[in-house]
Amino acid sequence: MPYRTLDPDRIVATLERLESRIDERFPGRGLGKVCAELTDVAQATKARAAKIAQANLPLRLGSLAVIVIGIAVIGYVGTIIEYKHSTDNLFGVVQGIEALINVLVLSGAAIFFLSTIEQRWKRHQALEYLHELRTIVHVIDMHQLTKDPSRFVGKRTRSSPERTMSPYELMRYLDYCSEMLSLAAKVATLYAQSSRDSVLIGAVTELEQVSANLSHKIWQKITLIRDVEEPVNGGASSAPAAGSPDGAGVDNVGGAKDAAADEEPAGA
Repeated sequence: MPYRTLDPDRIVATLERLESRIDERFPGRGLGKVCAELTDVAQATKARAAKIAQANLPLRLGSLAVIVIGIAVIGYVGTIIEYKHSTDNLFGVVQGIEALINVLVLSGAAIFFLSTIEQRWKRHQALEYLHELRTIVHVIDMHQLTKDPSRFVGKRTRSSPERTMSPYELMRYLDYCSEMLSLAAKVATLYAQSSRDSVLIGAVTELEQVSANLSHKIWQKITLIRDVEEPVNGGASSAPAAGSPDGAGVDNVGGAKDAAADEEPAGA
């Protein structure tokens, strides 16, 4: 059933191709380095997710042994208790019943704790890895933060950074950011696709929502660039023709005129 689960190898291959596309069009840019970092994380996630999905036999056997020993101890204590059917000490009988209920409740809580310790341990690991992905998502957002389509209208101020990207180059840059956000969410899903832990699934869903919201913001920028570009070009697109390599959906260095001069956000 190849289309019912995400294939980690396909995700890594897609990220490697995206990294090459970014480096070919915008050589030396920080966005390519971020994509390379995301590719490394995806490769590590493949092994991490597989390990988390596997049963931890030593932990399971240890928990089972503790549970069995605890039940045996309680059973042994029950056999040495002296039972009296006399009704002379009603208060003592009530105390005995209360103590039995306390023992049963505490035993049940201990059994529940030991039986779910593996799930909680795996959840803790996965949440640590998801935090790493969340950080990369926000780094990607930092790279697109200053790519503002309003620079094509209005005047620059003295503090405005030097921006040399053409509208088409800027749209490609933003589209790369959107693809990276989507792929980061797919990498996060690898931790949840073999799990039934509601907390872990909720954390992955939250990261997917964050990525989707940021991607939506990017596509709003792309739409604004197209709206600004069309009146200027009289309806003609500045994108390469359909017969060119770019028009065929393959990115190359062509058209990336001095893209390295465009500014990078501080700390990104």
